[in-house]
Amino acid sequence: MPTRDIYLLSPRDLSAETIAVAFAKTSRSPESFREIAAELSDEKSAQFHEKWVVGYGHASVAEHAVLHLAFENVSRVAVETIESSRLASYTEKSTRYQKWGRDDFTAPPELDGHPLRDEFIETVRFLFSTYLEALEPVKNFILSRSPRRENENDDAYDRRIRSQYVDSCRFLLPAAANANLGMTANARVVEMFIRKALSHPLMEVRQIGETVRQVAKAETPTLVKYADAAPYVTETVKEIANWELETVNSKTDWCTLIDYDQDGENKVLAAALYRFHETPFADALAYVKSLKEEERAALADVLLKRLTRYDVPLRELEYSTYAFDIVMDQGAYAEFKRHRMMTQTPQRLTTRLGYAIPRLITEAGFRPKYEAAMEAAARMYEKLYEFDPNVAQYVVPNGFNRRALAQFNLREAFAFCRLRSAPNAHFSIRRAAQRMYEEMARVHPLLTKYMKLGDETWRRVEENYFDKA
Repeated sequence: MPTRDIYLLSPRDLSAETIAVAFAKTSRSPESFREIAAELSDEKSAQFHEKWVVGYGHASVAEHAVLHLAFENVSRVAVETIESSRLASYTEKSTRYQKWGRDDFTAPPELDGHPLRDEFIETVRFLFSTYLEALEPVKNFILSRSPRRENENDDAYDRRIRSQYVDSCRFLLPAAANANLGMTANARVVEMFIRKALSHPLMEVRQIGETVRQVAKAETPTLVKYADAAPYVTETVKEIANWELETVNSKTDWCTLIDYDQDGENKVLAAALYRFHETPFADALAYVKSLKEEERAALADVLLKRLTRYDVPLRELEYSTYAFDIVMDQGAYAEFKRHRMMTQTPQRLTTRLGYAIPRLITEAGFRPKYEAAMEAAARMYEKLYEFDPNVAQYVVPNGFNRRALAQFNLREAFAFCRLRSAPNAHFSIRRAAQRMYEEMARVHPLLTKYMKLGDETWRRVEENYFDKA
């Protein structure tokens, strides 16, 4: 019998395109991966990709070529497009643990030579100056109520209190603020990102897309060779954006469960039984529906009682889905968007939904200056909106509210609610996670109780951390 062998095809020895071909050829070749790779050259790999990936559309082959892309000094507006690719990994500069300087921002290239450019820069610098000015009084207020622990050195003490005051001051940071991030993705995802970026209405994002195309060509020249703007995207977006929409401006709650699978809990339990028994799903579902309440509870307990904070629930929880229409501050949405197993549809950044005021800002005596900065941003937003609603997003600070549509399954709900309601999570996203949990628990109490989120509620978060949410 052959001996099992597991090994790396290292990018130190082989190009990304060659590794992709070595894996692809195993479907029709009995040779080992080492033998296949030894026969390949960059030229032969390129020929293979031209024929099979480009010519015949076998794009899954490109998933074996992995790239690590470093983005530096890109705006947080652009970050949203970069991080919208679901099947990629990202690490981003945190607004919670780092501080920004007065000029750490990107001016939208659409404003080059435009009369509004100087006023935009002046407003953004005012926001950054206010942010930097807020750090000291808010920090001092934290110091006054969080004394140093016994034997706690300066560095440890600063780390413990830093996120507390930075968490409140970050509400002032505009979407123009620069970020650095790393992205790891396969060539197929990178190609799709390039198409998306080149089709984007913002010039900065299109410029980033072109740069990524050139950078990726150096590593996977064939696999991104034909990535280009997609007329389907550009024209469809333009036409829908110009569609005349009649609205009644109905007032809704800030977090609304607009749709859910009313039979979701039964489907989850039935799917779990289906997985381990030889029965059609319809029979498993009928059986679950026939159970008494205590019997269904016992089955749910078997499914989830052993779940710890380090475990991922069984995939069968994906058979129950929920959809929310939610309004949260932009700082919270920046964290919410990282949960890419959801389907999310955010609206453009705006100042028209009002802004949140952290309680610490008020308690530190900084609220008047905070409000002055936010109102200046709102005035600048309206001027930019007349020029271009997309460009206007750059001046919107984290504290302004944003509306988003999100749909996800119960398994992802476990991941999101447990992570974002943890004590070390930012209070803005804790508020959202707790509220969404409450809405799901209202309709599906049998399974959601196993999330075990603790005693904090979204109302208590509002009371403790916000003057206005």
